[in-house]
This record gives sequence, C-alpha cells and structure tokens, in this order.
Amino acid sequence: MAVLGGVRPPLAALPVLLALVAGLTVFAVGSDAERGVPEAVLSSQQHIAEDGAVALQGSVDQSVTDLRAAAADFAGSKSVPADGMLTRLDRTYRKWRGTAVVDLATGRLLASQGEAVPLGKVNLRGLPANPPPRLVRDDSGVTRLLAFATLSQGGRQELLVASQSLKPPGISVGRNHTLDVVDRDGSTLASAGPGSGTDRAKALAGTAAREAQGKAPSDTAAAGGFDGPSGSLVGAADGNARTAVGYASVARGPATKESPSSSLGLTVVTTVRTERHGAGTGDLRLALLAAAVLLTLAAGVTVALHMMVQRPVLRLRRDAQRIGSGDLTTPVRVPRFGEPARVGTALEALRLQLRGRGGPSQETVAQPPAKGRVLLGTGKGRRRLGLRTVLVVCAFALLAWPASMLLTLAGTLPRPAAVVPRLISDDQRQRTQTTADRVRRGINDGYADLAHLATVVGASRSEEAGKALERSLEQHGRYRSLYVVDGAGRILARAGDEPRTPKKARIRPGVMQTNTSGTEPVLAAVAAQQVKGASAKSQHRYVVGEFKVQYLAGILSRPGLGSVWLVDSAHRVIASNKGFVAFGRVSDGRLRAQLKAVRNTKGSAELLLGWRDPAVAAVAPFNDKRGVASALRWSVASIRPVFWIGLPEYEAQRRIMLVGLLGVTTGALCLGWLHLVVVRPLREVARGAEALAAGDRRTVLYPRHHDEVGSLARSLELIRQRLPRTNTQPASGSPDGAPTASPSLSGPGPRS
Repeated sequence: MAVLGGVRPPLAALPVLLALVAGLTVFAVGSDAERGVPEAVLSSQQHIAEDGAVALQGSVDQSVTDLRAAAADFAGSKSVPADGMLTRLDRTYRKWRGTAVVDLATGRLLASQGEAVPLGKVNLRGLPANPPPRLVRDDSGVTRLLAFATLSQGGRQELLVASQSLKPPGISVGRNHTLDVVDRDGSTLASAGPGSGTDRAKALAGTAAREAQGKAPSDTAAAGGFDGPSGSLVGAADGNARTAVGYASVARGPATKESPSSSLGLTVVTTVRTERHGAGTGDLRLALLAAAVLLTLAAGVTVALHMMVQRPVLRLRRDAQRIGSGDLTTPVRVPRFGEPARVGTALEALRLQLRGRGGPSQETVAQPPAKGRVLLGTGKGRRRLGLRTVLVVCAFALLAWPASMLLTLAGTLPRPAAVVPRLISDDQRQRTQTTADRVRRGINDGYADLAHLATVVGASRSEEAGKALERSLEQHGRYRSLYVVDGAGRILARAGDEPRTPKKARIRPGVMQTNTSGTEPVLAAVAAQQVKGASAKSQHRYVVGEFKVQYLAGILSRPGLGSVWLVDSAHRVIASNKGFVAFGRVSDGRLRAQLKAVRNTKGSAELLLGWRDPAVAAVAPFNDKRGVASALRWSVASIRPVFWIGLPEYEAQRRIMLVGLLGVTTGALCLGWLHLVVVRPLREVARGAEALAAGDRRTVLYPRHHDEVGSLARSLELIRQRLPRTNTQPASGSPDGAPTASPSLSGPGPRS
C-alpha cells in the first residue's frame, strides 16, 4: 500500500517554510518603510476631507429636506401669503442667506427676504416638481447653492427658493490647513485657511478633484464609513517640505440611496504643508543576521529530527515488515532513544520468540543494547525520555529566534513624543471638534424642525396633528418618537415609540437630557406654540421629539478617529462608536482625566504617553457654541492608539512582529504536525509492541494512518497472529526463554 503522509512531509515542509520566513525577514525588516510623507499624515488628510464632504452633503440635503417639508406644510394648510411663508421660515430656520417665493406660471417674484437670490441665473420655466439644487454665481462672482421646493396654493403653482453658501459647516481648519470646495471642472468655489487663494492651492485642488472623478468609492464604504470617492496624494517638493493633499467627493456610493447633493459634482479638498520625514526605518544588517540565524536553526532542527525521528522510524518499519514476512535471521537494529528504542527492543524480543531460541543469541551479543537498558518484555525495562522531549527541545530552539526578534523590537521601541508629529495631534483635535459640531448641529436642526412643526400643529385637530407628526417622523430619521402635549403635559397626538419624557419636562421649551440612569439615555427637544383664542391653561401646545441614540452614535462613527464617546456634563457616556453601557464611564483612565481637565476650556488634544499603549486623545465640548444644544454641556472625546496610526517607526515594529509571529506559527505548525501524525501514534505502537512482547496475544494492533507508523502497526499485527495463543509469559530472566509452542513459519497468511 502506498505511504500517504507520514514522517517525511512535516520534515520537508519545516526547512522550506522557515527559508521563506527568512526571505521575508530580509524583505520586511531590511527595506525602508519611509515614503517622504508618513502614511499617517496622508490618511489623516483624507479623513478630514471626508469629514468635510459628509458635513457639506448633510448641510445641502438637510436644507433641501427642510425646504420641501415646509412647502408641504404650507400647501396642506390654509392659504398663507408669500410674505407670511418667508417670515415663518426665517423665524424657524436661520441657515439660509436669502429666501424667495416665485409664481411659476408668470415667473414673477412674489416675496423675498434676506440676501438677494440670483433668480436671473436660473430658467424657472419647465422645472419639474421639487427640482434638484443648483449652483449659480451671482453678479459679484460668488457661488451660491439654490434649493427649490414647489407648492400649490389657491390653484396657483409657487416655487420656494433658498440660497446658502458652500462652505462646509462646522469643519475646523488648523493653522496650516487649507480647505477648498471644488466643482467637477476643477474650479474652486469656496475656500478657507492660509494660502487658500494662491494659484498653487487652486492647482492642487483641481488635480485632486479630477482624480476623485474617476475613482471608485472609498475602501471604508463597506464598513459603514465614507461612501464616496476619496483618497490622498503628495504635492511637488518645496525644499524640505511636502504638501499632503486629501480629497473626498460629495457623492453617494452605488449601494446607497441617491441624495439631492450627489448631482452637484462637488469635491472637498484639504491640503497641509509638512516637513519631510527623512529618517529611514529599515535595517539591512539586522535583517541579514536574523535570516542567517533562522536558516541555521532550521538546518539544525531538521537534521536532529531526521536523525532521531525519521531514520529510526523508517528502519523499524523495514525490520517489522521483514519479521512479519517470516525473515528471522537478521537481528533488529535497536535505536538508542525514545519510542523507537522501545519498539526496536520489543521487535527483537518478538523475533527471538518466533525463532524459539532458549538463550541469548549471538546476534544480540554482537549488537548489545544501549547502556543501562534491558530488553523490554521482561519487566525490568525502564522508560526514559521520548520523542516528545525532542520536539520540545526543537520548539524551544525555534522559539529562541522570534524571542530574539521581539527583544530586538523592545530595544528599538520608538518614543512616541519623538516620532508622532504635532500635526497628528492637531488633526485629531480638529476631527473631534468637527464631530462635536455635527452632533450639536444635528440636535439644533432637530429643534428647528420641531419649532416649525409646532407652527403647523399648534391649533390643528388631533387627526391632522397626527398626520403631520407621522410625515415628519418619516422624513427625519433622528427621532424615536414625536408627540404633541397640552399645557399639563397630556399627550394629544403621537407618532413613533412610547414616550419616555416626564410630564414636567414636556412643557419646558429647549433641549434637555431627561434621565441620568437606566438602559438608554433620553434626549428630548421641546418646542412651544401659542394657541390663539384658547384659555390660559391651554394657550400653549408643545411638540416633543425624543432623539434616537443610534442617530447620535452614527455621527460619532468616523473612520480613522479611533474610539469616540459622547458624554454629558458629569462625564457619563451617552453614545459611542465602539459599543457602550449607558451612563457608564469612559474606558480609558487617561481620557477621563483629560475630560476633567478641559471642562471649562474650548477643547484640547494631547499625546497620552503610556508604557503599553501611547495614544492621541482629544476632547471637544459643546460650550461657547450657538444653539440650544450648548445648554446640554456635552462633550465629545476621542482616543486613538499611535501604534496603528501609520508612522514609519511603528510600521517597522509591525514588520518585525509579523516575521516573528510567522516563525512561531511555522515551527508550531510543523512540529505539531509531526507530533500528531508520528510521535503520538508511535507511542501507542510502542505500548502495543511491549505488551505483545510481554505475552499479550489478545489485543489487536490497529494502524491509525496509512503511513510509516501505520505500516509498523500492521507488521506487529502480523507478528501477533504468528505467535502461539497462550496467556503465559516467557520465563523470567531472559527474553530468549523457549516458548511453549513454535508455530510453523511457512503457515498460512494473517488470520483475522
């Protein structure tokens, strides 16, 4: 039968795989991980551009949604004059620079407020219902974004138009950063930051925008990150400085729903000048030395396993086959160590029993057993260390190599204060502030929605109010429940989940956190509306909206920002992007200390040093910001370990760890393979052979695998079948004692 597997494959795979690991060591440890600008800086600029694109996209989509929702409410109510509509819009939403109402049939301007809307740049005839937003330039050359919404009043088609700027809201720009909004042609529409108006900055922004047009969605789209095209590039060298560029296109990915802003073809580009990172991280001499040591260990371990495992097993297999076939003339060459020695000694005893010798043979005298050993089967054998000891010693020898690599790694650990650029800390602070501002704006926008909704449902019937609540709940995904209450807090109309805000809090206008314990935080916004002609007790109606915690957590989920928490004024956790327990503590003690330190400041970013996990952390409070959300006194805190940021020094560390882990894995794989396939089955065969030599004729010896050890077990089974059936052992004192009966060597084959 062909030998399948066995002792040869693991011993052949061990040196081959270790040689591959040695080659990878030369490539990984000896090559230079430096590329002029650290990958951490490039990825940070890409994420800042993504944050800007998300903020701009959310601002445009929210403006279009709010304008269309207001138009639907105006159309559903009694006829409202054009001036009255704009007055309500200006009272509720203060984000538009200018608003206007136009008669679609005649193109006549019915009313306007605020900045003059450049209607002359748009052909108002033949527009579809609720046309998509457009970019226009006014007479002064400034680009404005126009949002449209159609409504019908008194049998007349009217068009609501709102104008706003293109600057991404709430994006913090550092002292060295430049932020640009570019159209699909590469023209800069809006910019902020130092040097934003220079020809060099415009050229870089145009190059990045053109590259974004032909790029696939971001790699983080599948993981819930930015779902449009984004990336980074490096500008031309200017002495010892480099320009890192990040870009992100305001466009939805193919797997998500189209949004109003996706047709504008906008790209957000951020640039920053940074010093060239000139220190190399590769060490070719260390790599060559480590590879040479590994190859030496591989050769030594392979030779040792060949001499102590493979060759004795193959020799025993041949001797067992010879004895099983009836050739008893040649003595067994007994190995000198471990399980092969036990099997060899038992085979020799069985050979002598089959020959029927009454005393020690000349062959046994010619080849004496090892010093201190007597033939097993007589009850005087003493078991010594086996092949498992050999494998353990080989494992320790192979483990010495990755251990030395890790010791080398520990001796070359970079100091975070020396290798982490200040730009990384600044970017962490800016992105944390941007995230905090997005949370704050989301809460403020929610309150503005409720304030507008209060003007619609203030004096409406409960059925009409319920329909308006259902429509608003469907349009906005930030609420878990919406309901209208009277002056005593009793619910008059409701949509969504069961209310959880106490009655006393339902009649306090503003935004408030209504609980400090429990399984889920409750954030409620309350907008009041006076009812004309009502009694003193019922002269007010209140619209209450309870926010979803998932909505807040979704804003915190930004790629490359690390672990982010939204905490209240007492530093209890409200939401997080990494899973959280409501009203628990921030898991990192250093970040908790930083939260306490910046309670009364505008925010900070620090490099948190530690023996195990140095990290970059930032805190951004809601304080000193406009809007009702500032009264919450909440903060956003983030922390990001520097080991995974992408700096060359830490990349070299990861490469050393990689080759060390590969060396450990290779040795464990091959030695474990050898133990499972050869050593453990050989121990069972050794016990069976010793029992057979000691007189056990009833136990059948089964092969475990079709390999050398399995062939050895089959041969021992043949020998067992040739031995006489007796329950008595040979005479003690010598394995050569004469058996009670001598079978015929020319008898039939194996008996079952």
